[in-house]
Amino acid sequence: MIRPIINEARPKQWAKNVLVFAAPGAAGVLTHWTSLWRTLVVFVAFCLAASGTYFWNDVVDVEADRRHPKKCRRPIASGAIPLFAAKVIGSSLLLAGVAVSAATLRWRAPMIVAIYVLLTLSYSFVFRHLAVFDLVAVAGGFVLRAIGGAFACGVFMSKWFLLCTMFGSLFVVAGKRYAELRELGSDAEATRQTMETYTLPFLRLVVTLACAATVVTYCVWAFDTGQVDPGPFPFYELSVVPMLLALLRYALVLETGRGGAPEDVFLQDRALQLVGLAWVVIFALGVYLGRGVRV
Repeated sequence: MIRPIINEARPKQWAKNVLVFAAPGAAGVLTHWTSLWRTLVVFVAFCLAASGTYFWNDVVDVEADRRHPKKCRRPIASGAIPLFAAKVIGSSLLLAGVAVSAATLRWRAPMIVAIYVLLTLSYSFVFRHLAVFDLVAVAGGFVLRAIGGAFACGVFMSKWFLLCTMFGSLFVVAGKRYAELRELGSDAEATRQTMETYTLPFLRLVVTLACAATVVTYCVWAFDTGQVDPGPFPFYELSVVPMLLALLRYALVLETGRGGAPEDVFLQDRALQLVGLAWVVIFALGVYLGRGVRV
């Protein structure tokens, strides 16, 4: 039963939790051991909490998943993990996530992880049935990851950093729904209740608005940071180029019929990986050649 439990925990999805490194990395504090280990602890905490969420979400969605062409093979939907055992394991992982985050010795870290747990459970039981609210709830989980990393290290977050994270998350989440609706068509309604309400033009509108807002807020944040934290070269401002390329590349992926599993896109699309690496290098040069004191 160990393998089904590991599969249900979805370790591949833990890549989403690298967002906890965003604020500390942009602030240039990850070279300090204290900040690094606290960020790693929060990363583990979110991995545990997220896995607990997957258990509970699949418990709630078990009947719908059994009608899905791919999700029917998940351990809970297939019966490899009994429902009672899934509830116990899921609850234990959620509690473990909050408990582990307390090891940062910063009370705001477990508070954020606890809010994340409440939000994800609310999504599983309530928001997943409400169109638009489901998009915001899932995107909110990404934002909380970024906030958790900042709180663990005690770094400042500007409003533009938060807005960029929020709109970027909404872009990915809305894109996932858009890809699902394109792939499954009318059958999508049987696997996700809100799909009965959504239309391709509406989701395309949300994707477009979120993408545009992400570009604007990132540009403001990058140029603002470049003025506050100047270096020998305008690396922050230059980082706008790979960011824009990454957003446009992912938008193209959505239009070609992929994107239902964002983690697979990021792990398989070489062009997107190269652009992402370019962004990391350029932004890191801005942080570590400048003062790296503001997010």
